Amino acid sequence: MEKRTLLAVVLSVLVISGYWVIQSTFFPPREPVSPVPTEQSPVSGTVPGPSATGVTPSGDIPADGSEGTPTGRDIAINAEPVVEQQVIIDTPLLTVNLTNAGGDIVSYKLKEHKDQDDLVEMILPGGQESHAFTVAFGTLNTEPVGSHFYVRRLSEYSVEFYRDFAAGQNNGVFRLTKRYDFKPQEYMFELTVTLDGGHSVSAFNFSGVAYTLGFGPQIGPTFDKLDQRSEYRNYYTFANGKQKQEKVTDTGPALIVNRPTWAAIAGKYFTFIAIPHVSQYDLAFSTKPEPGIPSASRFYITRPALNGRTEDTYRFYLGPKNQAALGIYNNGNNGFNLRDMELIRVANTSGFLGPLEAVLKWCLTLFYRIIPNYGAAIIFLTLLVKLVLFPLTKKGSESTLRMQALAPKIKEIQEKYKDNPAKMNTEMAEFYKKEGYNPLSGCLPLLLQFPIFLAMYNLFNNHFDLRGAMFIPGWIPDLSIPESVFNFSPARIPLLGWSDIRLLPFIYVGSQLLFGKVTQTPDQQGNAQMKMMLYAMPVVFFFILYDVPSGLLLYWIMSNLLSLVQQVAINKYLARKRASMGVASPEPVIAPKKKKKR
Repeated sequence: MEKRTLLAVVLSVLVISGYWVIQSTFFPPREPVSPVPTEQSPVSGTVPGPSATGVTPSGDIPADGSEGTPTGRDIAINAEPVVEQQVIIDTPLLTVNLTNAGGDIVSYKLKEHKDQDDLVEMILPGGQESHAFTVAFGTLNTEPVGSHFYVRRLSEYSVEFYRDFAAGQNNGVFRLTKRYDFKPQEYMFELTVTLDGGHSVSAFNFSGVAYTLGFGPQIGPTFDKLDQRSEYRNYYTFANGKQKQEKVTDTGPALIVNRPTWAAIAGKYFTFIAIPHVSQYDLAFSTKPEPGIPSASRFYITRPALNGRTEDTYRFYLGPKNQAALGIYNNGNNGFNLRDMELIRVANTSGFLGPLEAVLKWCLTLFYRIIPNYGAAIIFLTLLVKLVLFPLTKKGSESTLRMQALAPKIKEIQEKYKDNPAKMNTEMAEFYKKEGYNPLSGCLPLLLQFPIFLAMYNLFNNHFDLRGAMFIPGWIPDLSIPESVFNFSPARIPLLGWSDIRLLPFIYVGSQLLFGKVTQTPDQQGNAQMKMMLYAMPVVFFFILYDVPSGLLLYWIMSNLLSLVQQVAINKYLARKRASMGVASPEPVIAPKKKKKR
């Protein structure tokens, strides 16, 4: 009897052991959905309840037995609650804070760039915590998934979030996985979104299902308003070798249907760029108002899931809008082996002044390499511009002298045909042609100065390397913004709205008045209109230029001072030439006094 009992026990052990071997080999169980031990911290220990999206972690199927496409009513099907977890990715360039609530990024800070007393935050929060790179089961208007995911830390720079979902009783189970891969020396990272409906016995049918990947609410750094000067937002797409600026309004999402190579939200100095590495997708920009921030800039990629397992790769750039950081994606010198992406076009100036601005930027950078101070580089750039324009300035002054020599004959024609303006114009044109004189030649230097000034304004207002570039410590710490010697905010000067006293605008007015006084010709000294122009215009420009970048005012002040020296030399030259030509110095023109009406 004892032998039979022992034999029965042995056979039972063998049968049970054989069963488990066969079960584990040929019928492996579905991967358990319990929290995977991770190294990251902190863990809050809170059990998630209903999320803002209506997605409730639960082990139950909806009571109504709904089937079909996943919606905001879908449920994450895990028997065990998942605690909230934060994951920190720390690279030499970035500090990225991710949460398992949706597997989203909630903070993305740039270590090498400051925003007042903190680092630049590229995911600017609104009235509540920011969640960027969210996934919603549906299109633009669908609430993103807010369930708490399980976390698998893959490496120092890689992390994976995953969770199982069900849309109804008969559609089975699918798994959503979001994997982030960062590079230590880049502002670009890779996000892989996987929808797997075939990892369980009850496979999920993805036919007709779409998901939307969303970014928002706004890129940093912080700003008061988008006034197109201190800060702005431009929306770009790049397709077939051409960049296009998209028109985005508050009326609704701007849908992009041409499936571009990349799309970007560009600010004054920083940018967000999305590179979808998938075959089918639709893009959209949105500026839908967001509580807590002056303006929103959202981006969406809607992607149809094609089969039982869809794995999509996206690359995102969140960082500075400069050549050094963006140029590596043209030459392949990056961790993603990307070439000829032309991301640098986001930073390039378009329009008819673009080439001129590019030349000025190149010269400015060259001078900075010689003397590593952008204030000094601006002074040398101003000197170079003056040297290049000097032949035209000299020619303009000679034209003025020639005009003075021809003045008696011109006055004679004007007196002769004063009652016949048409005949007078014809005779004047014939006279200029006979003498080989162009009356507009004296205006050429002034006409050339204007586009150079506009190009300089764009350069000083947008060139990334000028951001935070110091000229004089304690006075001009940043050439890209207005300087200040005294700030009395939050109080403001009535009507003007100023909260700072600035020194450079006053120096500009002084240099402009001095320059006008020296360049004024004798025949203009007694002219009341010319006097008004001499004194009124600098005052008008004082108010216009009060809040422009200090680099621009530094350029204009130096331009006035160099022009002053240049004009003194030209005046001496003209005096000698006038004497050799036998042309007398023009007498001051005194405007006749208006008779009082009786």
